[in-house]
Amino acid sequence: MALVSPHLSAADYVIDTTGAHAFIQFKIKHLGYSWLLGRFDKFSGSFSYDETNPAAAKVSVKIDPASIDSNHAERDKHLRSKGFLDVDQYPEAAFVSTSFSDQGNGKALLKGNLTLHGVTKEITIDVNHIGAGDDPWGGYRSGFEGHTQLTLKDFGIQSDLGPASQTVELYLSIEGIRQ
Repeated sequence: MALVSPHLSAADYVIDTTGAHAFIQFKIKHLGYSWLLGRFDKFSGSFSYDETNPAAAKVSVKIDPASIDSNHAERDKHLRSKGFLDVDQYPEAAFVSTSFSDQGNGKALLKGNLTLHGVTKEITIDVNHIGAGDDPWGGYRSGFEGHTQLTLKDFGIQSDLGPASQTVELYLSIEGIRQ
């Protein structure tokens, strides 16, 4: 007879953006000469995860693209403009998972639909389960990191800063609080 910890059953989590324990960061080459790094400061979401049945995992995230922060106010204004994110016309980006494929050793492939700049495309995120456990405040948390790469033109973003600047790398660090 196998014993299963109550912490290993299916659970719903809210992404901890209030405590700043979650990040959506990006990296893109600037003209092919250097890396431009930034993040989205406002987003929210939730996920369900069962360590005994990872394939049942579900994720939903909403992002405010106007919250883009590249540590340069004028550049951020340009990134919010019609030539890039066009945040006036597209005030929300969203990701909704469609599958979670366990690859072993805490690694997985998360597939889902990303809506960005008014275009919805399926993307795949390489996921690593960092860990889970009790927190010092009487709650329970689970954390993941993820990496993916997006081609800007796939999402209708037509600005061209040269061939080295056509794709953006996303890094996600997500910590959820069990509900």
